[in-house]
Amino acid sequence: MEALSLPINTLTKSSAKHIPLAANSNYASLSSLQFNPSFTTTPHTLRKSLLRVQAQSEDYELKQMRDMAAARKRWEALIRDGKVKVLTPREAGYAVQLSSKPLLDVRPSNEHKKAWVRASTWIPIFDVDNKLDFGTIPTKVTNFVMGGWWSGMPTLSYDSQFLAKVEEKFPKDSELIVACQKGLRSLAACELLYNAGYKNLFWVQGGFEAAEEEDLIVEGPVPLKFAGIGGVSEFLGFTEQQRAAAAKEGWGYRLVFSARLIGVFLVADALYIGAQQIGRYLQDIKTH
Repeated sequence: MEALSLPINTLTKSSAKHIPLAANSNYASLSSLQFNPSFTTTPHTLRKSLLRVQAQSEDYELKQMRDMAAARKRWEALIRDGKVKVLTPREAGYAVQLSSKPLLDVRPSNEHKKAWVRASTWIPIFDVDNKLDFGTIPTKVTNFVMGGWWSGMPTLSYDSQFLAKVEEKFPKDSELIVACQKGLRSLAACELLYNAGYKNLFWVQGGFEAAEEEDLIVEGPVPLKFAGIGGVSEFLGFTEQQRAAAAKEGWGYRLVFSARLIGVFLVADALYIGAQQIGRYLQDIKTH
């Protein structure tokens, strides 16, 4: 099975108990950090805080690896035992278009709004966490620092109503095709659904990113392969999807991103030179 990855996120304790451990495995929490508005920061205390955050990040990564290994074993067993059947994106497209099989899209809203499969049903297992409070700010900061700025992936949270929403739409004897962008969240969804009594499940291997243009009837402002990219990597054209498109489109496509990269360097140089000039100006004021 191919390597799978989830963006960094968090789940509340109350919702985590409703989902398999694997779906919760890549979700970091800095709830142990205490924020005191009256706290006075010194170099020593700042260094201790940074070391504590680094240690927690290392513990998180170790837990993430262990939980993901356990999750992959469970998911491989589901597929190996035939409890969840595997479809390629093209086979899923045939099933949807020719047999009217229901396709359940479990991607978060930031991906779904960019592109979606016609006639699919969208019920996200994780969705964008828009809450902004002392409980979520540390998680959002961690998500940004640990790659969110580059990938553009926001902080996500588990929807505790996911199963209820699916049960409202589909009876448990439905032949249900489950898909996401890369294949990981849909596997977590398949495990949830199977344990809830759905026995006719089909998993789209590799997710929508593995689909070719002719495999599925797609709607939305961007190609389906591009729905999961964002951030600085998308802006500069550094994602695998954009490199593949550049190989097909030629130099015209590459020049757009080359111009953006040059622009970033020019802006960085201008800011650096400006900071130097301001520093000299302040130094002159201080000396006079």
